Amino acid sequence: MTSLLIDRIGLLVTNDPWTGAGPLGILRNAAVLAENGRIAWVGPSGEAPEADERVDADGACVLPGFVDSHSHLVFAGDRAAEFAARMRGEEYSAGGIASTVAATRSASDVVLTANAERLVAEARASGTTTIEVKSGYGLTVEDEERSLRIAASVTRETTFLGAHVVPAEYRDDPDEYAKLVAGPMLDACAPHARWADVFVERGAFDADAAEAILRAAAARGLGLRVHANQLGPGPGVQLAVELGAASADHCTYVSARDLTALSSSETVATLLPAAEFSTRAPYPDARRMLDAGVTVALASDCNPGSSYTTNMPFCIALAVREMGMTCEEAVWAATAGGARALRRSDVGWLTKGSKADLTILAAPSYLHLAYRPGTPLIREVISGGERDGRRGAE
Repeated sequence: MTSLLIDRIGLLVTNDPWTGAGPLGILRNAAVLAENGRIAWVGPSGEAPEADERVDADGACVLPGFVDSHSHLVFAGDRAAEFAARMRGEEYSAGGIASTVAATRSASDVVLTANAERLVAEARASGTTTIEVKSGYGLTVEDEERSLRIAASVTRETTFLGAHVVPAEYRDDPDEYAKLVAGPMLDACAPHARWADVFVERGAFDADAAEAILRAAAARGLGLRVHANQLGPGPGVQLAVELGAASADHCTYVSARDLTALSSSETVATLLPAAEFSTRAPYPDARRMLDAGVTVALASDCNPGSSYTTNMPFCIALAVREMGMTCEEAVWAATAGGARALRRSDVGWLTKGSKADLTILAAPSYLHLAYRPGTPLIREVISGGERDGRRGAE
């Protein structure tokens, strides 16, 4: 049995109000003991048990590793020129995905794997210890299957997104492509996926096609997620709630009816503020959602077109500055909220029995994540009780 003690923590965020003060479960002058990858003890620093190894937090803030529940890391190429065009005032649409599809199809497994590994390492360096990764840039049976195989090599949270957009070769027959996604593509991809997702949006998939694909995925044992209401009002949120999806992601345009549906369900509204930052689109009104009783998560939406960042502290800062969230709400959404969106009870918390995923800040408080945007505040990341950096986000 191996053990690791993180001692002399100035401010510990446990996310457990039974353990500490407030919704973040805050303890001061605390310590955490990890044994065999799990939290074995949490309590006052002066009462900490002995351990094989000790980390001196030296008064710093410690919080759960960030849980990034929405990313697209299996791709080739970039779309910097598209970003520059948007900054000149051109409107964002889903059409730019086609260029990434072409680059991804032509890339080797080695290139795609190296890029995904690079981005996971980048995310981990900014405090992310759990990350979801989608397919969606292959859009053939073979390319979606290999994308998910590659995703599964970097995370256990893999999502089939064959229904990202309709590829060029099916532009004149989108119904036939939807049938392909719900049939042979799902058959090939389901063994490598935990989740299935559909982009329910103009220029992508309508409610009928999305429902057929999601029901087919559920019949194969996959959990459901939905890209919903990003570019305008639409049926995505209602469909996500109706089908019991774990999350409705984006939620930029939501109605009072959508809020009622979300607040009365277990479906999490996953907000992706870096996408709005990168597209100059309106930010979701997180304050309105939280006040309505909706469970909110924050995620990076890392992808080469509309949100090319893995940095969760950046997303926290945007959520506080642009979406009406308090610092406490944003930190919870980026940790425990992301765990809820992945229906995980072992991450996003620092309580006895949870996975020993911790981020030690180079700061005395989590407030600095929004207070000092763009500053490298991650002193050390511990994943599964290991601090040597060999393990990536899971």
